[in-house]
Amino acid sequence: MKNTTFLANPAEMIRLGAPRPIHTDEELEEYTRVLFELDSKDAQTPEEEDAIELLALLIERYENERYPIPDASPVEVLRFLLEQNGLSQRDIVPELGSESTVSLVLSQKRQLTQKHIAKLSKRFHVSPAAFFGESKTRRKQARSQKKSKAA
Repeated sequence: MKNTTFLANPAEMIRLGAPRPIHTDEELEEYTRVLFELDSKDAQTPEEEDAIELLALLIERYENERYPIPDASPVEVLRFLLEQNGLSQRDIVPELGSESTVSLVLSQKRQLTQKHIAKLSKRFHVSPAAFFGESKTRRKQARSQKKSKAA
């Protein structure tokens, strides 16, 4: 009931400081900072979990519109980020844990974990979604194909 009353006046929600669509890179930076702060807590309240979900959606929407990411494997994304930042494999050992893990990931013998992706996203200031481009698209295509076959 409370939500229905609150949603009856969305403009009032915005006036009171509810998150709004992101329109600038400065807003993106602020929303991303807040998202990382909330996400780095050991335990979140249900309200904080909702805030994380909402901020992630707003960030993803802005980044998809402003900075579309071509489909690429996680390794291709990582290699691109290393190259663009003038870094070597050794430079990402803190994010991946060891030189052997870096080698295994870059040779595609091991996949990035959620923890790796979170650390790499923070280091390179990119959305974690950047590391899911190709597989996300493949899943969407597979669902579309299944729906087409079922129809």
